[in-house]
Amino acid sequence: MKSLFLPNARPPRTTFLLMAGGQVLVLLLLWLWMPLRIFPSLGEVLRALADLITTQGLIPELWASMTTALQALGVATVLALLISYLTALPFFRPLAYAASKMRYLTLTGLTFFMALLVSSGHEVKLSVLIFATTVYLVTGMTSVILTTTQQEMDHARTLGLGEWRSFWEVVVLGKLDEMLEVVRQNFAIIWTMITLVETLYQSEGGIGLLLYKQNRYLHLDGVLAIQLVILAAGAVQDYVFTLLRRVFFPYSELATVR
Repeated sequence: MKSLFLPNARPPRTTFLLMAGGQVLVLLLLWLWMPLRIFPSLGEVLRALADLITTQGLIPELWASMTTALQALGVATVLALLISYLTALPFFRPLAYAASKMRYLTLTGLTFFMALLVSSGHEVKLSVLIFATTVYLVTGMTSVILTTTQQEMDHARTLGLGEWRSFWEVVVLGKLDEMLEVVRQNFAIIWTMITLVETLYQSEGGIGLLLYKQNRYLHLDGVLAIQLVILAAGAVQDYVFTLLRRVFFPYSELATVR
């Protein structure tokens, strides 16, 4: 127990899980016995969740949003990697710089232009999500590339590697684990945007549209239930990305403070 209150300590996994479970249990008990007036009670949220699942298709709507989010993430990751790696050539560096600054643009006005470029509501939703995710991914990925030191590149050159081979080994292959971490961190952006795009284009439904309807009719218990479902889905996604990083890049944990 003492290790739980020491800075930079790494308590046993069992102890940590017990601690986390205890904290969750305390929060649930506080919610059950001492509810805040601005929030629905735990019982109301659970009943709303059951109703959403049985009568309003929460699970299919969540799956529809998940598949759209994964499509957008896949395309955005490829585009962001391409733009970021092109920064190795000075000619393309302004492109990456411009892309990273576009994260300040609001999507409310851009959706109109995207609707003119594509033919269906699904393509508009994907375009908006891809754009929003790409500009943030480019920012994170170029930052990872800029952490490459001159010593790392010189070491590759001393091994007889040319400039392109050095870039491939040091930056592309050597930074893949960090690129995956950037993708994991920015996946949440899609979930923050999906309510907007599914509200604007309602033909395919989605959990964002379901959330909008609950909020519109002031069903606060349903709103909170859906938010908790999204939070749980995000936590599972984070765990999957972390697991993938451990499986494919086990060396990435060697530099972790212990």
